[in-house]
Amino acid sequence: MDVLIIEDEQAAARRLEKQILAIRSEAHILAKLDSIESALDWFSAHPMPDLVLLDIHLADGASFEIFNHTQITCPIIFTTAYDQYAIQAFRVNAVDYLLKPIKPEELAGALEKVRNRNTSMAQPLDYQKLSKALRVDTYSRRFLVKIGQSIKVIDVAEAAYFYTEDKITFVNTKDCKRYPVDYSLEKLEELLDPRLFFRINRQIIVGLDAIKEMYTYSKSRVKIELEPPSDFEVIVSTERSPHFKKWLVGEE
Repeated sequence: MDVLIIEDEQAAARRLEKQILAIRSEAHILAKLDSIESALDWFSAHPMPDLVLLDIHLADGASFEIFNHTQITCPIIFTTAYDQYAIQAFRVNAVDYLLKPIKPEELAGALEKVRNRNTSMAQPLDYQKLSKALRVDTYSRRFLVKIGQSIKVIDVAEAAYFYTEDKITFVNTKDCKRYPVDYSLEKLEELLDPRLFFRINRQIIVGLDAIKEMYTYSKSRVKIELEPPSDFEVIVSTERSPHFKKWLVGEE
């Protein structure tokens, strides 16, 4: 059995590998990957494994994003900490689901289930539809940012707002630091929780917690004072102003 592990916590990935080999000594761990990007690179260069163990939340976003870019036809065991009610729904759809911390007996049962079934799905599952049906929070929790040759992890909870400047996207954190991010604002709109972030114009996505003051402005627009302060004027565009006002009160 050729197994691919996609898990962004190194200790958890190593522990999972040891558990698998303890249960199935003949198993071959092909790789331990930690991001959507590395998973897509791997799938583009290798044949389909017999099994994928996949954490829903990865360092660069929700792992369901992988299914938007590649078709996975092997069984998948999801590994994450999430509502117990989701378990039956995943099993009905011919995949398995293990809650962390993973118990050896539950992993053994999942591996046995995989071994007893055809390793190729007759019809690929619609994982995006499945995630919505389960109300799985697939929004990003962390971002990787580059600072020279070093890499830093930024929690979304630390972000005050995102904006573009000279065709580069930046995040301003609540402690007044600025970092470049490898996403366009369009992509960030998909990755960020819309309950907490709103794109007010072509240049900026603001976090609800970053709004300090708001003022009426010409043409039914809204002028915003942010915390931490921005280096440019922050005005909600005319076409977005009605939606912005609904978003403020949770109607959008």
